[in-house]
Amino acid sequence: MADLSLAAFEKVVGSTPGFRPRPGQHEMAACVAATLSRADLGEQPAPTKAIAVIQAGTGVGKSAAYASTAIALALERKTRVLISTATVALQEQLMTKDLPALAQSMDKPFVFALAKGRGRYVCKLKLERLVGNGGAVEELFDADDDAPKPSKLGSVLSQEEAEERRIHLYESMASMLAASSWDGDRDSLNEAPDARDWSSVAAERHTCTVRHCPRFRDCSYYEARIRLSEANVIVANHDLVLASLGMKTLPELDNCLVVFDEGHHLPAVALDQFASSMDMSNLRWLDKLPKILQEVSTALQLHLTEDVATVTSQLKQALTQLARLAMDMVWAQTGQNAQGEGQDGTLRFAHGVLPEALTETVTQIQAQATGLSKALEALGVEVKAIAKEDPAQATQCAQQYAKLGGLVPRLGAIVSTASLLLEHGEQPLAKWLQAESEHGYLTMTAHACPIVPGDLLRQFLWSQVRGAVVTSASLTSCGSFDYFLHEAGLINNAAVQALEVASPFDYATQGTLTVVHTLADPKQADAYTREMVAELMKDLVNVERGALVLFTSRAQMRVATEALPAALMEVVLVQGTQSRARLLGSHMARVESGFASVIFGMQSFGEGLDLPGKLCETVFITKLPFAPPSEPVDEARAEWLRSVGRDPFNELVIPATGIKLLQWTGRAIRTEDDHAAVICYDKRLMLQSYGRRMLAGLPPYRVEQRRADRV
Repeated sequence: MADLSLAAFEKVVGSTPGFRPRPGQHEMAACVAATLSRADLGEQPAPTKAIAVIQAGTGVGKSAAYASTAIALALERKTRVLISTATVALQEQLMTKDLPALAQSMDKPFVFALAKGRGRYVCKLKLERLVGNGGAVEELFDADDDAPKPSKLGSVLSQEEAEERRIHLYESMASMLAASSWDGDRDSLNEAPDARDWSSVAAERHTCTVRHCPRFRDCSYYEARIRLSEANVIVANHDLVLASLGMKTLPELDNCLVVFDEGHHLPAVALDQFASSMDMSNLRWLDKLPKILQEVSTALQLHLTEDVATVTSQLKQALTQLARLAMDMVWAQTGQNAQGEGQDGTLRFAHGVLPEALTETVTQIQAQATGLSKALEALGVEVKAIAKEDPAQATQCAQQYAKLGGLVPRLGAIVSTASLLLEHGEQPLAKWLQAESEHGYLTMTAHACPIVPGDLLRQFLWSQVRGAVVTSASLTSCGSFDYFLHEAGLINNAAVQALEVASPFDYATQGTLTVVHTLADPKQADAYTREMVAELMKDLVNVERGALVLFTSRAQMRVATEALPAALMEVVLVQGTQSRARLLGSHMARVESGFASVIFGMQSFGEGLDLPGKLCETVFITKLPFAPPSEPVDEARAEWLRSVGRDPFNELVIPATGIKLLQWTGRAIRTEDDHAAVICYDKRLMLQSYGRRMLAGLPPYRVEQRRADRV
């Protein structure tokens, strides 16, 4: 089977116009074929697992290498391929370019589809009810006070204007659905709707009675699910894959072939998925909870077993008390501003130990929220039972169930967060309080999160996967896969094979990496920034076409922006002054018109930005992109490592910086015809042992050094 799928790859690339043979691409395809053909799928007494971790440098053409091979193998094995990405850009590339091209060139036909979360689709029942009520959202779904807030542009609208906009949106969506000119997918609307308006009509798992809903047969979400079930290849994102574990939304991972492209994002996505938080300030929805439960039970002649009103009142009191205690604790640490008010900030609990002053209140909150959650669940079960037994009441049941469903995520967040706050094990959790104010309104939240992503992925993901490929252009750090394998939960896994596939680019001929030796030590932030900016300004004068300057902090970028001489001010585009799309469009237009253009950007511009040829002939790296533990989860993990005698700087900070540096330098050369320079102003890359480790993990640029002009 491996030979068959590799032959499919060779046929595809061989028939591609302008194809250049790439040994690395062939090596990757061979590894994918061998790995996935070894994996046992479906029910097996002792199944063989096989996972390939492949770093494919820029220009390898990794999507063609894994897609053609995996798809051919899946068709032969009568199974499916699930391709998971981290970004919308790669999803769009796969859906609009790569997979259509493959479908035309492969011998066997296949169907591909894009999987999206339920919330991307409209609930027709909600929409019909809202259109029938003139868009009166609050009357129908009282629990949506905490829906996403409107954008700054939307916030200046009057209440009347917002209402008119909402009515127009709902009526136009209903008309398009009736005319079959819209499929109910939010992303296919001509204009993106306001987040709050959409949340009122979005399909949700907790508000859906599924087959008992009168609109089930023409439900937009379930129609999309049918298309997915008919597809041989499904494209999804990491968030959806992890959120869908055990829910049968996507193919079962032990019975399909899986590819995680942009796989370096998996650890961070895992932490996000298993984190939990609760809002202790926005509690108006709790005032409505007893009324909603009573209305639903009365409408369907059901009986509430729990004294919901009393328990809800107790829960609100406990949350309010916890918010006051949390506010005092955070402000005791952050101090006061010029107006004598408490400052926004975060308070992390050392070693994951919840203070005794909070334990009793959090315990009460957990018990009360759990009781209400069970009452809500029991009532929901009865509502669905009535819908099943009496189809004549299906519409009313679906509407009542939707009211209950709006409360489920909020109560669930309280239960899960309180439970995690009270949890104490060998490996601590990150636990913290956060105070944020906006427009004079203070929001207090409590958070809890596991600290080791590898443990989560090993337990919940890799325990299910049989055959998989994890690939990216940046999986190694300092020349080794060890850091990623630890973070991804794949270290010491006998089923895992790691392969680094070299880029086809001749870096030594196509590019240079110049390390500038400043007089100031980069650890002396102010002195170093002054000297670095002075050097940068002199280098920017020599930019003739496109360039990218990557900063490690907003403060650093601001100093450089303020230092721009008049002659350069028209040349430089600064991240944050306009949308990313508009900024990149301006940059491309300038360069294409023969003018110099320089982008000032931060981390998000250091990864995934594709500016080939003259659009980016120089990448300036203002400082090694260290990310010392500052976020609560990172701080908690570093603290735990120190407590068990390990070094977080060597284990976490250096490897993470090595990967970022690999990504940042990767912005320079994007095609086999590019010639570009990378200039790094941080001498630690040459002088420190960890810097030389990072340098060894970079593409083999021709390395040069120079001294900064002494001022």
